[in-house]
Amino acid sequence: MTKHEFNPTILREYDIRGVIDETLFEADAEAIGRSFGTLLKQGGFHNVAIGYDGRKTSPKLKAALTKGLTSTGVDVFDIGMGPTPMLYYATYALKAGGGIMITGSHNPPSHNGFKMMLGGKSFYGTQIQELGKLSTSGPFEEGTGRVIDHPIMEEYVSRVLQDFVGGRDLNVVWDCGNGVTGEVLRKLVAKLPGSHMLLFDEIDGSFPNHHPAPTVAENLEDLIHTVKGVNADLGIAFDGDGDRIGVVDGQGRILWGDQLLAILSKEILANRPGAPIIADVKASQILFDAVRNLGGDPIMWRTGHSLIKSKMQEVNAPLAGEMSGHIFYNDHYYGYDDALYVALRLLNIVGANEQSLDQMRDELPEMINTPELRFACPDEEKFGAVTRIQDALAAAGADYSDIDGVRVNTEDGWWLLRASNTQAVLVARCEARNNAGLSRLKSQLQQALLNANVNAPTF
Repeated sequence: MTKHEFNPTILREYDIRGVIDETLFEADAEAIGRSFGTLLKQGGFHNVAIGYDGRKTSPKLKAALTKGLTSTGVDVFDIGMGPTPMLYYATYALKAGGGIMITGSHNPPSHNGFKMMLGGKSFYGTQIQELGKLSTSGPFEEGTGRVIDHPIMEEYVSRVLQDFVGGRDLNVVWDCGNGVTGEVLRKLVAKLPGSHMLLFDEIDGSFPNHHPAPTVAENLEDLIHTVKGVNADLGIAFDGDGDRIGVVDGQGRILWGDQLLAILSKEILANRPGAPIIADVKASQILFDAVRNLGGDPIMWRTGHSLIKSKMQEVNAPLAGEMSGHIFYNDHYYGYDDALYVALRLLNIVGANEQSLDQMRDELPEMINTPELRFACPDEEKFGAVTRIQDALAAAGADYSDIDGVRVNTEDGWWLLRASNTQAVLVARCEARNNAGLSRLKSQLQQALLNANVNAPTF
């Protein structure tokens, strides 16, 4: 069989992703199928579920991927177009050995890519690099696999609705951002009580209204305006492939990932006292304190949806989340990031509570923090820079965590510096109780970067 070499830039930490006809081609999709199918067969598996998002390039990538997979003798369940969590669900429902989702997620229309599962677990990191090596070297399994059309959207919708218990009727605005959640969401809200207004639910891979990245404030402006205009209880937004959520309260205020997780944790810990709840290192100290005060076991972990999912399985955590809007339920659900499912669990909480979501948000302590600060640093230098700062902090006897980069605790609050796993950037964040403290933290971060010979902007 044909051996194939990928552009190395497309083999990322958590997925395979590139720019169509620049770094990512149909031949890459076929090679991914050939290599992944070989890995499936070598692992004792014989079938795989595949799905795709609403991008204009996804159908042709699906055809090439399918060709590669079936050439290894693997049977392919084609579940059709839908969100990434629908593909994850299909791997469980169909007892498939693997799953591949063709999606560019929240990236520009010219991008596309592949998210993968093998043996019920995320396929990431060194596994993706090994797939790249196999593609260039072979040998590949050979056979004639079948393609089985298996639409699963109705079953997926029923499963998501299974854990909706309702409560008082709510007025909800939903923003699909022209991503692939539109059709599923229409089916979901048709079965929900209350009033539901859908924005940009037509699936359009050119994203004509706004970019489908719900943790960027400017992408929530239409949702915020509509929530205020119709006096809604809350607004919910999704990213392009439906695995990340954005939420605004009735006043149009954004609830960031850590604030949302703090609210979701209350229900979990009422039913599962002492349970571990995981959040990434970028999350506010407010969240970790809230989980502890509710009797839970807060666990700070590395950023990255595949890393969080693996940690959840390790410690059997019922709930986890990231600042990026990936929220994971392993409570009555499967432990993967499903923004539609998270939305219904949130509606359960708001509908069953005498308090509004606004009041729940107001109960959380106020902290002052920077947004995520990202600045360029070459891939070959970024991890070394963080290591130099870790060494300096250790020598100074500083109070810090090195779970993912460095998160330094002071009397004012904390500052974070980590190397991105997906881009040639360093990522920083600071959080304090007041503006004076925030200024001191930013100065400490700046000095640490200067001492490590890192060329950074002024924060």
